[in-house]
Amino acid sequence: MGFNLHADNSNDPPEVRNWRVHLMALIVSMGSIAMGYDTSVIGGTMALDSFKRDFGLSEVSSHARDTLQGNIVSTFQAGTFFGALLTFPIGERWGRKKAIMLAICIFLAGGSLMTAASGRLGLIYAGRAIAGFGIGSVSLLVPVYIAEISPPSIRGRLIGIFEICSQGGGMAGFWVNYICDRTIPKALAAQWQVPLGLQLLPGVLLLLGILWCPETPRWHAKQDRWDKAREILADIRNLPPDHPFVQEELQDVQDQIAISRLPPGEHHTVKYYARRMWQKGTRNRIGIGLLLMAFQNLTGVNIITYYSPRIFETLGLTGTSTKLFATGFYGIAKTLGMIIFSVWLVEKLGRRQGLIWGAFVGSLPM
Repeated sequence: MGFNLHADNSNDPPEVRNWRVHLMALIVSMGSIAMGYDTSVIGGTMALDSFKRDFGLSEVSSHARDTLQGNIVSTFQAGTFFGALLTFPIGERWGRKKAIMLAICIFLAGGSLMTAASGRLGLIYAGRAIAGFGIGSVSLLVPVYIAEISPPSIRGRLIGIFEICSQGGGMAGFWVNYICDRTIPKALAAQWQVPLGLQLLPGVLLLLGILWCPETPRWHAKQDRWDKAREILADIRNLPPDHPFVQEELQDVQDQIAISRLPPGEHHTVKYYARRMWQKGTRNRIGIGLLLMAFQNLTGVNIITYYSPRIFETLGLTGTSTKLFATGFYGIAKTLGMIIFSVWLVEKLGRRQGLIWGAFVGSLPM
């Protein structure tokens, strides 16, 4: 008996699960690779002897060094917060594609500042904040883009590519630091510049690749460009425009847009959206989403990612290479777990069961 990677109860035509929709998801997920890499690389980079020397971290007390490292991490987090908060209206007005292009350009500007900092801590702070703003925007826009181009039967898998790429980028960030520590002399600034400079690669690939990707059919539909929406949807589904599946999906989009439109006499005000958020059904969905993300972060996974070299040091590991080597295997474990679930289990096990079993397995080592 074969093992399908799409939902068992799907009536989607096989043509919709084509190579193009997978490639589009992979291209925009270059932003996720940049996010994962930028999140994980900084902890190991700050542990490199060359970075400590060039930025004066080796000349201060342990407490002062911890404070400076915490500031470097927190500026990125502040940037991601405001990036995610302020990007939604841009994506609604300009479209997902243009908003992603703008976000990745901001990220590239921040990454370039970090790479060219050359001992100036202020440029590191500025670069981290700017790059964080871009990454925060990407983290909001890319899943929306993937969801809006995906056929229902493989939507979970395609959105899973975003997280797989994030974990893969994180794993790469850990190992790049280790390789640079082992192969580039600490007397050279290149030992820390190479890890920071490599974050630009997925950003450039995304910027070039998204030129080939179309705007989402749903966004065109929201602008009342139904002919364009039908054309793009038929193209990415690999079906003729008059195919029943294309017509049905467009009708679903039209129904959803009609529901979301402002009722007569209403306006886009804070009071209106607050009332909508607290409607029965809506508040439950928002609450569940917020709590899931909050509890995930409260497990400490991001702290481990940022400060893994220091954490392994407190566990008794000595030597920069040894600590970076240990963080590399931590990255491998995260990536393998994400691949196994996203590729083989997400459409079979379901979201709820996946959350339950994932939380259970994750709680065991705690």
